[in-house]
Amino acid sequence: MPVQASTDSPLRTRRGDETRKRLVTAATATLIEQGFAGASARVIADRAGVNQGLIFYHFDSVVGLLLAALDAVSEARAVRYGEAVAGVTSPMGLVDVATSIFEEDLEAGHVAVLVAMISGAASTPGLGEEVAKRIAPWTAFARDAISGALEGSPMGSVLPVDEVAYAVVALYLGMEMLTELDGDRGPAEALFSRAGTLAGLLMAFGGSAPGFPAAEAGS
Repeated sequence: MPVQASTDSPLRTRRGDETRKRLVTAATATLIEQGFAGASARVIADRAGVNQGLIFYHFDSVVGLLLAALDAVSEARAVRYGEAVAGVTSPMGLVDVATSIFEEDLEAGHVAVLVAMISGAASTPGLGEEVAKRIAPWTAFARDAISGALEGSPMGSVLPVDEVAYAVVALYLGMEMLTELDGDRGPAEALFSRAGTLAGLLMAFGGSAPGFPAAEAGS
C-alpha cells in the first residue's frame, strides 16, 4: 500500500519558518537591549512567545540562534550597503555614503548586535572564529567599493586596494563599536568630515574618477 504524503507538511514547514523568524527577531532585539550575557534561552523564548525548547530544535543551541541573528542583520545591511554604493564613482561619494550608513547603523542598533557577539566571544569557545567569518565578507565588499570609486583614477594604480579595504573595515567597525559603547558620535563625525576633505583633495589633485572632473571636486 503506497505511503501518502502528509497533508499538513506545507503547513508545518510554514509554521516552522515563522517560528524561526520570531526567534531570530527576538534574539536580535535581546542582543541590542541586554547584550550577550542577557540573551538566555528563557529571555529570548519569552520575547518570541514560544517554548524555549524550540530554540534547540531549530538552532541546536542558543549560540546557534545568536549567530543566526547576526547573519540576519548582516544580510540586511549587505543589501542596504550594496544599494547605497551602487553608482558611486568618486572617493567623496564613497565617504558621503559611509557617513550616512554609519548613522543608520547606530540608530537601528545593528552595531550593538556585533558588539554583543564580540563580547561573548571572550567567554564562549569557538564563537570568535564564527564571528570573524562573518566579518570577512565586508573586507571584500569594501575592496570592490573602493576599486569602483577609484576606477580610471591615477590613485587606483597607486593605492594597495586590499590593504586599504582592510584598514577601512577595521576603522569603520572600531568607530561603530566605540560610539556604541560611549554614546559620543562627535569623534566619528569629525573623522568622516576629515575623510571628506581628504577625498576632495585627492580628486582635485588628479584623483578624480570618470564623470567627476577635478574642477567640481569641491562642489
